[in-house]
Amino acid sequence: MIITIDGPAGAGKSTAARMLAERLGFEFLDTGAMYRAVAWACVDRNIDLTDSAAVTETASTIAIHFEEDRIVCNGRDVTVEIRSPEASHAASIVAAVPGVRLEMVRLQRESASECDCVTEGRDQGSEVFPNAECKFFLTADPQERAERRLLELQNRGQSRSLEEVLSQIVDRDERDCTRDIGPLVMAEDAVQVDTSGRTIDEVVDFLENTSRERLDNPNRTHAWPRP
Repeated sequence: MIITIDGPAGAGKSTAARMLAERLGFEFLDTGAMYRAVAWACVDRNIDLTDSAAVTETASTIAIHFEEDRIVCNGRDVTVEIRSPEASHAASIVAAVPGVRLEMVRLQRESASECDCVTEGRDQGSEVFPNAECKFFLTADPQERAERRLLELQNRGQSRSLEEVLSQIVDRDERDCTRDIGPLVMAEDAVQVDTSGRTIDEVVDFLENTSRERLDNPNRTHAWPRP
């Protein structure tokens, strides 16, 4: 079974997907980290992010793999480096390169081909896994998403202002929604989940219950309960 969780930056996708996978005993596929790793490799090699050919070549030649909750690129643990705002910005640029997306989609489908998995990103339910048995689209108010992201950065010892983080999130939303390749869009058969004002446990409880019910009855529809 494949469960997809899509949505904008700061909506809680990664945390929710990781927790859901653990509860269900599924594998967790962090696709955002894959794009961030490509961006990190380009920056590390001083490659111009607007040079599509060079960026695509980098994506097709680097080795990316996960070790539990760590991500390793070409033998180097880049878990911390790829989580900076600069890495997020760079990732959104390389993610718009057609050749990069083709390579990442290939790797994502390959990774999920022989296991039950929860995968999160921007286009998992709409493009990468259109036949996934269960799809979610997480969203939240931009201000709340910025506050969440700021807290994450502070916990990593990174100093940013709320205004700066909010501006980056709004800018990221615009790029993700308007790019030609793999834009951020909710799949028609996805369940929309507004995480504003919700605890992560409340969100994951709903995702888990919905997923387990979908396993028993694939045709059943679900709606996120309003407060």
